[in-house]
Amino acid sequence: MSQISNIRRFVLPYFLSPVLVLFAVVSFGATPVAVAQEIDTASDTEQEIRSMLERRDQKIKALLGSSSTISAEQKEELRNVINGVVDFRAMGKGALGRHWGKLTADQQDTFVNTFGQIVRLQSLADMEVYRSAVSYDEIIVDGKQAHVMTTTTYKEVPTPVEYKLRQTDSGWMATDIILDDVSTVKGYARSFQSVIRKKGFDDLMERLERRLQVEKEAQADTG
Repeated sequence: MSQISNIRRFVLPYFLSPVLVLFAVVSFGATPVAVAQEIDTASDTEQEIRSMLERRDQKIKALLGSSSTISAEQKEELRNVINGVVDFRAMGKGALGRHWGKLTADQQDTFVNTFGQIVRLQSLADMEVYRSAVSYDEIIVDGKQAHVMTTTTYKEVPTPVEYKLRQTDSGWMATDIILDDVSTVKGYARSFQSVIRKKGFDDLMERLERRLQVEKEAQADTG
């Protein structure tokens, strides 16, 4: 597997390291007071995102420690911290596109649950990736949306990575990851929607459930 492919596999949950924020607000036609208020609000939001990322990074680093082996309890806690900021429903909805609205609420919930479990179980397949060097180059906040631009260096290969976030009742959540200009959601969309068009949603779920079972068995073998 190439270094870029390896990063692509694990980058989904990895934007949990400290942020170096370079944020600029440009407003045309606003009064000086309005501009100042907008800057203050954006700065507060920027700091909120920065603090969230720093807290999670500290938890991940503490759980990983310096040992090459960790307990099953630590692994489960790591998965919770790593994936706790991923909005699987938003990503799943984006991946299914127009097919999402044709599903019942139960089908949507089942899909999101299965999809999320697979990602969770895969997220610790290579824990060394969470020790990669990550520079957070810029945060751009636009209302309830935000983009975090980073550079991830994994085994001496630097790769630009952009995270799309949205503000929810649970805080800022990741809705997409763009790696080398390739959207993770669009990648899922090409795969998932192709199966639905050819074989239907039930076939997609059968494939996902088989994949989930494989991941569970692999997890049981490794502890």
